[in-house]
Amino acid sequence: MKAQFEKISTENNALNAFIYEDEYFDAPWHFHPEYELTYILKGKGMRYVGNSIQKFEEGDFVLLGGNLPHCWKDTNNNNTSVKSIVFQWNDAILGDKWLDKNEFYNIKKLLNSASQGVNFDKKTAKKYKNTLLEIIVKNGIDKLFSFINLLDSLSKTNNNQLLTSVNFSANLNLKTNYRIDKVQEFLFKNYNKKIRLDDVSNLVSMSNEAFCRFFKKNLHKSFFTFVNEYRITLATKMLIETNKQISQIAYDCGYESLPFFYKQFQKFMNCSPKKFKTMHSGIN
Repeated sequence: MKAQFEKISTENNALNAFIYEDEYFDAPWHFHPEYELTYILKGKGMRYVGNSIQKFEEGDFVLLGGNLPHCWKDTNNNNTSVKSIVFQWNDAILGDKWLDKNEFYNIKKLLNSASQGVNFDKKTAKKYKNTLLEIIVKNGIDKLFSFINLLDSLSKTNNNQLLTSVNFSANLNLKTNYRIDKVQEFLFKNYNKKIRLDDVSNLVSMSNEAFCRFFKKNLHKSFFTFVNEYRITLATKMLIETNKQISQIAYDCGYESLPFFYKQFQKFMNCSPKKFKTMHSGIN
């Protein structure tokens, strides 16, 4: 899952728009200078954007700024396909300095926010799903202007969530990205086991102290905060989608101590696992 630079061709078209469909999301953790707007039509799993880890499912609707590392990893083991709508474009979609014009003030604010990643709320996602599908099949200037109108509409929506922390900035050094990628891959494969700092620091050929400083500097959170955030995100998914006992979910997510699981769940979700399950009962 090495963080890779992705070359996107926008030489012949101002807007790169397509529907992605496959057995699973196979893109590695990557970045590109272009903006990206993605709507999940089918699939569920974990979404990585910068230093953010969140679960995603059908209806997930995200806007990403240029050079913001990201990937979607599906955790559905039922061998079902995945599908998404994707739009990609660069700063010059309407020529130089178009965002400085008064007519595009709201769009400029939205795209500035995209540097942290914007997750549109479920109501907004549902409202614009058909619009996205309609734009995809349009051609030429009609497609381009329809998309600009969409951005203008999205710029006026509320209740959207910024994904990365305010002080997060992507470090595009290839060696740094390679190390972070190896750590993410290790966590993806070993979250349900006891994770030792020695194992992770050795993985990237660093001392424990150097690795802790490196991780905190680049993701603005400690490694074990990152681990617990990942595990609790998986736990919320299990609480909603399964009938497992809370103690079993804690164990499946790598927690050997139930009180510690409850403490971490409260820290990240501001409620107990039982209350969370009650609040979300009947969603799926």
